Amino acid sequence: MNALPADTAEANALLRTVVLVGMMGAGKSTVGRRLAARLNVPFVDADTEIETAAGMTIPDIFERHGESEFRAGERRVIARLLEGPPKVLATGGGAYMDETTRAAIREHGVSVWLRADLEVLARRTARRNNRPLLAGGDPRGALERLLVVRNPVYALADLAVDSDDGPHESVVETIIGELGQRGVLRS
Repeated sequence: MNALPADTAEANALLRTVVLVGMMGAGKSTVGRRLAARLNVPFVDADTEIETAAGMTIPDIFERHGESEFRAGERRVIARLLEGPPKVLATGGGAYMDETTRAAIREHGVSVWLRADLEVLARRTARRNNRPLLAGGDPRGALERLLVVRNPVYALADLAVDSDDGPHESVVETIIGELGQRGVLRS
């Protein structure tokens, strides 16, 4: 795991934006907030920014405008968020599927896939009912179908870190260690 000691990690400067990608329920927002705090950089949640820009919730955007319009807005918002000083950016589960978004992330940041298995994702996503792609009566089946399509694309990320039932802090430690090894942190 090669994580840096907490005092060392906190003293490092982030050289590129860290972009967390992965399925809904993988822990991108939770891990992202903790990672940003440890690195002393801003945390930004792309879904929150999309809702603010649109003036409505993501389920409402899906219902009123459809998924393709949502994805177009998501692409624009993420491109804007990648500008400026380094930060930790949590993306929505489908954002990394877009080739233009992947290219922008590759150019301006370092992508970290928070990899979680179906059981973990099903348990975590059951806590909230605001996920449009899971609406329709079989959320576990929908997750399973999405994993088949999305995991090969998520595997294109710069780093892959397992997000399981362990403490989120251990995921943060692993990410910090990997970022240090890849020269994304300046000591």
